[in-house]
Amino acid sequence: MKNLSMKKAITLILVLAMTVTLFAGCGNESSASNEVTPTAAAEATAAAEATSAPAGDESTGAYYAADATAESIVLDAAAKGQVGNWGLGNEYEVQALLSKYGQPTTYLSQAFDMDGFDDDTILLASAMTYNELGLVKNSYDGAYGYGDSVKYIDMNDEGVAMLEDNIFTTKEFAEANPNTVKAFIYASMQGWQYACEHPEEAAEIVYKYGSSVSSDHQAYMASEVKKLVETDMSGATVTNYGNMDESAMQQTLDLAKQYISLDDSQAADALQALTLADIMDASYWEAASASDGTFDAPEKTDVSIQLKWLPQAQFMGYYVALDKGYYTNVGLNVTIVQGGGDIGETTAVYTGQVDFGVTWVSNLIAANAGGMNLVEISQVFQRSGLVLVYKINE
Repeated sequence: MKNLSMKKAITLILVLAMTVTLFAGCGNESSASNEVTPTAAAEATAAAEATSAPAGDESTGAYYAADATAESIVLDAAAKGQVGNWGLGNEYEVQALLSKYGQPTTYLSQAFDMDGFDDDTILLASAMTYNELGLVKNSYDGAYGYGDSVKYIDMNDEGVAMLEDNIFTTKEFAEANPNTVKAFIYASMQGWQYACEHPEEAAEIVYKYGSSVSSDHQAYMASEVKKLVETDMSGATVTNYGNMDESAMQQTLDLAKQYISLDDSQAADALQALTLADIMDASYWEAASASDGTFDAPEKTDVSIQLKWLPQAQFMGYYVALDKGYYTNVGLNVTIVQGGGDIGETTAVYTGQVDFGVTWVSNLIAANAGGMNLVEISQVFQRSGLVLVYKINE
């Protein structure tokens, strides 16, 4: 199912969760106590197999029945200590799912590839629908080729989803440059609309700007990112690109308060006191959405946006807006700054290195708890892209 280039390809496509190192300076987040090592997981597995019976609707075999319930799978994998996550920012959804079914919130530390899932070290592995899930299912170069022999648990269906990619800036920048902010949102949403209407072309555009993944995987990513942009947590179609759904935002904030752990006591107290008004301002998006594309002169014309990771279809709307001239049309000269490595988008925006950034809502929440005073101005992804993938008996 694999070839020799697989590990290099997958390692290069590190999950976007990696950038939660951005919490530096925000009141250190502590999640180490919730992780277990592969050795500990193996011991837990042996103990579970010796003392626990299979879950109610789990079929005989090494894996799970195709019609097994999410609850039975979670109970079995948790008992064996084989629920995996990267532990760098989207573990909160996994912890919420474990809590939902009465399990401890510990998880197995998952590497930035799917080898642990492939070799059965991890029975229930974290995957983004537009990235690792494609690598598991598909058969192109660098993928594992499992096809229909895997299924997954969707965080949206389980009611524990948290919103991911949004556009944010500092409250100070937005207040000082309202025309710039509205114009930037308008052009970016034009880019996202075109990208979703033409995902294959959007994938090609991203690839042209220095894609971090293969063209085949880029095309897969674009088709899946489109779903996150145009579908909300309940499965309803979203046509107003960048919509800021308060109920989804509130669910994200509530889960963040429950599962984000900050070592700094002041930051921890600030986290619990946060309201939606402290993390979002929909007025800029509303003004941009109501516009015909005509804006008063931008206060700042040369602006930049910091991505969470390397160029890939996760960010295709911005590359399309740049390539199609949408930013130029509203009087902006935009520089897209790729992420990766030690680059933290919340810190980059807070310190004024860039004007806008792309982050997850949970990242912004933690940053503001630490005093960064950031504000979300548009919610690009309308649902969570995190799933837990598992193998089925055939």
